[in-house]
Amino acid sequence: MPSATRCDVIVLGLGGMGSAAAAHLAKRGLAVVGLEQDDVPSARGSSVGETRVIRKAYFEDPRYVPLLERAYVLWRELETTAGEALFVRTGCMTLGPPEHEAIRGVQESVALHRLPHRVLDAGEIRARFPAMAPAPGDIGVLEDDAGYLHVEACTRAHARWAAALGADLRTRAHVVDLRVGNGEVRATLAGGDEIRAPSVVVAAGPWLATSPALRDIARTVPLVVERQVQLWFSRPAGDLATFVHFVGDRAYYAIPTEDTLKVCRHHGGKETTPDALDRAVSAEDEEMVREYVRAHLPSVTGPVLRSRACMYTCTPDHHYVVGRVAARPEVVILGGFSGHGYKAAAAIGEVAADLVVDGKSRLDLAMFDPGRFVGRP
Repeated sequence: MPSATRCDVIVLGLGGMGSAAAAHLAKRGLAVVGLEQDDVPSARGSSVGETRVIRKAYFEDPRYVPLLERAYVLWRELETTAGEALFVRTGCMTLGPPEHEAIRGVQESVALHRLPHRVLDAGEIRARFPAMAPAPGDIGVLEDDAGYLHVEACTRAHARWAAALGADLRTRAHVVDLRVGNGEVRATLAGGDEIRAPSVVVAAGPWLATSPALRDIARTVPLVVERQVQLWFSRPAGDLATFVHFVGDRAYYAIPTEDTLKVCRHHGGKETTPDALDRAVSAEDEEMVREYVRAHLPSVTGPVLRSRACMYTCTPDHHYVVGRVAARPEVVILGGFSGHGYKAAAAIGEVAADLVVDGKSRLDLAMFDPGRFVGRP
């Protein structure tokens, strides 16, 4: 027989953002039901791939920096709660031509927020990181207090914390209908079970763009899902930082762990949907990264150790969508993270709790307002 459950808040999606939101909502004393269509973490979602870059020197916009500063505090707290290392500091360098908008952007962020950093010219980059071959004229902005997160471990840690605080986290729970209005949210699951609450946090990742159950919520938030490919090689010898490199009209990033080097193109993938995603990594996919590796990481010559396809869920301006939906005040959206959101997940989870409980956040969220796309052609 189908069952009915009442709670204070539903969290729809338990990936990187949803698991963090569930934890912070439970920390605030709310009765939380978290619904995930797969496992936690989901192998089909976007919060997978072993590692994610974390940095405060933000080329996308200096207004992100306060959010990242809060995230750093909360990642350290989560490490203590989880009893495991989640954040590995390798340093992170943003490099490219001095006139590139990303290089100008990162320099604006470090200056405005007085972030410790060093600027290296191409020769200094080669001397410090001998595996790297920057383009002539490149400069690098190096931030020592940066590196990578163990992405699946972070998601699991948030989910464990949420459950320990009393959250009811349900996996393999597929939402087939979501009704919102008059101060109530009703989520109906396949099989007929129903969850009711005054509020819902929608953190459905790329499914926010395509799920029939979310159509009314997502209609004013234009989203495009991009296919992205991750490749792992053997790590080259010598010191190496995590880095993002702007070369011509492309960008690539690399994350060195103890044994491997993950190298990926940043953006430029084909438009897809989460259910239609081609998860097979082709020779063409590999060559797109190999071309970069031959030019700028010439000592990386061995075979690809492993690979996977994943997704970016992108907004037109490539900034997040975080906030209440004006026409549906029961709904808080966490989405559109455009390939650079996971590093902020710990803080986004706290923001979600603030929005549900207090109706506002201590952080300035104006640039993430879901309503900014209303009326846009």
